[in-house]
Parts: sequence; structure tokens; C-alpha cells
Amino acid sequence: MIKIGILASYNGSGFETIQKAIVDKKLDAKVVVVITNNTNAGVLQKAESYDIPYFIINDKRYPGQNIDDKIARLLKEFDCDYIFLSGFMKKIESSLLNTFPNKIINTHPAILPSIYGGKGMYGRFVHEAVIKNGEKKSGVTIHYVNEVYDEGEIILTKELVLNENETVDSLENRIKDLESIAIIEAFEKLLA
Repeated sequence: MIKIGILASYNGSGFETIQKAIVDKKLDAKVVVVITNNTNAGVLQKAESYDIPYFIINDKRYPGQNIDDKIARLLKEFDCDYIFLSGFMKKIESSLLNTFPNKIINTHPAILPSIYGGKGMYGRFVHEAVIKNGEKKSGVTIHYVNEVYDEGEIILTKELVLNENETVDSLENRIKDLESIAIIEAFEKLLA
């Protein structure tokens, strides 16, 4: 059985998508640990409700220590096969990338490669830019993480056509629904 570690900064909706697929027997995997850098992250309650070990690792709790090394050691301790970034708002550094080459997976709320990826392009900011630029399509990209924001090898892309009266809110909701499908399809592909 594949062991998945989750890195999340807020609510961890992608984690919840994976956990539901595991419970529903759609994925032969197990989330073994949840790590956040945010003391108030909603993902903590979710991890607790599923009885999954969770940790808060940030500079305030561990001043002067290398946070990425600490995270890497913890993920190794839990013997993770894959690490999934569920809205993790901290850049992944080389120590973590070197410990888990081609094992760290991110979801991005746009089609990559494009101008809608890179530093500062996440969540609502992406949807605002897509609407502002009058794009006809948007989508979701599931990709491996490397040293550069949103430039890792693509695992899977799903597209949708924007409606004529699309708003940032409606696009955000549609992308979240599409993302739930894409995350599971990407893991099915990886586990096949």
C-alpha cells in the first residue's frame, strides 16, 4: 500500500479529496502524516478527525533550525512514498526535493505551462488573471515539484471552457470541483 504524506498550510481540501477516495476504496493508499506550517490551519482538525498523526513545523516553533530538513526527516520517518502539497504556501527547498526526487506532487489551478503559474500565482489570483485576460479555457494541472514554482514535470492536466458570464467566484468553484477529479486520476495513474 502506498503511503502519502500531506503538506498543507490552510484547510487541506486536496487532502480531504485523497482521504475520501481512500475511504471509498478508490485509491489503495494511506495518508500516514499531515504536516503544516500554520498553527491555525483547518487541516489539523481534519487530520485529527481521521486519526492521522499531524505536526506543526515552522520558524516560530523551531527558531534557527532548518525547517525543510525537519520536514524531510519526519516524512522519511513515516516512510512516505509520495508527498502531496495541499495548499502548502512555502517554497519546497532542495533538501526536501533531494530526499524525495519525483515524489512531491502539487496541484495548480490553471493549465501549465502558462503565464498563470509561478511565484504569486495561486488560488484566487490565478482565476482573477484568467478572467481579466479574457481566456476561453482554464483548468487544473497536477505536477511534480522541482526547484522552480510550477515548472515540474506534468502528471495530468484537465481543462474546462469558461462560461460567457464566468466570474472569479464561479470559476474558482468549478476549478475546485475539477481539481478533486484530477487529484484522484493523477494518483490512480501513479499507482497503476
